[in-house]
Amino acid sequence: MINVTSKVKLRDLVEAMNTQTDYHIDFINVKSGEIVSITNEILNIAEDTEPFDNKLPDWQQEELKLAHEILDNENQYIELPSRFDINEYKMMKDFCYNFDNSQVQSDLLQAIRGRGAFRRFKDKLIKLGLDQEWFNFRDERYKEIAIELCNNHDLEYED
Repeated sequence: MINVTSKVKLRDLVEAMNTQTDYHIDFINVKSGEIVSITNEILNIAEDTEPFDNKLPDWQQEELKLAHEILDNENQYIELPSRFDINEYKMMKDFCYNFDNSQVQSDLLQAIRGRGAFRRFKDKLIKLGLDQEWFNFRDERYKEIAIELCNNHDLEYED
């Protein structure tokens, strides 16, 4: 087991995974349990420069310092699964199959077909009054992913 001074908070992991974008990468600091986020741009700059060999404005220096810390201590940071690794579309499909009511199931499955699936799914959930049930289902799935990540890396966690 990695020498961890603090447990990873599952709710922080879930929140980080749930709010990912294409423009940044999230990591767990395995010693502190803290979730840190770095923009792809700064991480790319850090890969190509020495820690103080750059022309970035002062407001980006702290993030660059963190990027160098991550690159120099790769065994201390674990990258969180990306939103593509998580596959929220599959979560939506699994949610649809949770319903015994064939009409509800059919309506939800129809909503996730083709372009605009996420918007139509959300609209259909609201129309059927299932939006909170979806959010609970999705949060539980994210929590399962977070627990699996911690278990795979021998990290202790707490709710």
